[in-house]
Amino acid sequence: MDVTWLPDVERRPRHVAVGEFDGVHLGHREVMRGADTVLTFEPHPLTVVAPHAAPRLLTALETRADLIAALGVRELVVIPFDGAFAAQSPQAFIDDVLVGRLGAEQVSVGENFRFGHRARGNVALLREQTTFTTRVVELVEVDGEPVSSTRVRRLVDGGAIAEANRLLGAPFAMRGQVVHGDMRGRTLGYPTANLVPDPALVCPAFGVYACRAAIELDGRWTPWPAATSVGVRPTFVTGRGVLAEAFLLGFQGDLYGQELRLSFIERLRGEERFASVDDLVAQMKRDVEQTRRIAA
Repeated sequence: MDVTWLPDVERRPRHVAVGEFDGVHLGHREVMRGADTVLTFEPHPLTVVAPHAAPRLLTALETRADLIAALGVRELVVIPFDGAFAAQSPQAFIDDVLVGRLGAEQVSVGENFRFGHRARGNVALLREQTTFTTRVVELVEVDGEPVSSTRVRRLVDGGAIAEANRLLGAPFAMRGQVVHGDMRGRTLGYPTANLVPDPALVCPAFGVYACRAAIELDGRWTPWPAATSVGVRPTFVTGRGVLAEAFLLGFQGDLYGQELRLSFIERLRGEERFASVDDLVAQMKRDVEQTRRIAA
């Protein structure tokens, strides 16, 4: 999939799905169905127009792009969202961006999509246009409630990863560069690859999770089951911040400085403080065996 920033886009006939698409959840996937181009915004518009209300996101742009590419979309067009773009009228967005820059023949949006200055544009305005057809997708519901990025964020925040994944249509993911930790896991027989969660993104509730890790070996992304602890390591008073510590089952090697991708499958337990190191190691062994059954 091509990723193109709006100033660099070449005009051609397009079926365009428009939205922020944070998390690329089931509702977003329905909006994108049949589109060859996805149009999104970076950064999230609220970080510009109402920073106090901007949420922590489920996906950084790179992760969002990978999820969209997996749906078979041909091109992701990214709008560099700033104050000047936010001041654009709804009709100017239609005329200058959808028609003028993209050549849209069909525009697909969710029923609650708003756009333009002060979010005054809506699906009714899109439907009035004669230069393209408009496909409006009703909110997708699961268990009688609409699927939304806000709902998924709450689930991830609360550690309900399996439920969040059901709404996302794919495992919740975290990625980053492996950093040095306290090397305590190595002394306990469970060496870990450590990530510092991005403070701009949603982090799963503290606890231990069965994950699938992916690392790049010989130019290919290779999967590994990984028992992953997210938290502050309460058994050891370190004073360090939050880490995601992933023990890759069966892996031997040095990952420092490399990119690690974690897909969270299931929460095994909450974060605990153990009375002794032996108690901790015994529990880690149980965590690893559970992870092997779930994620291998």
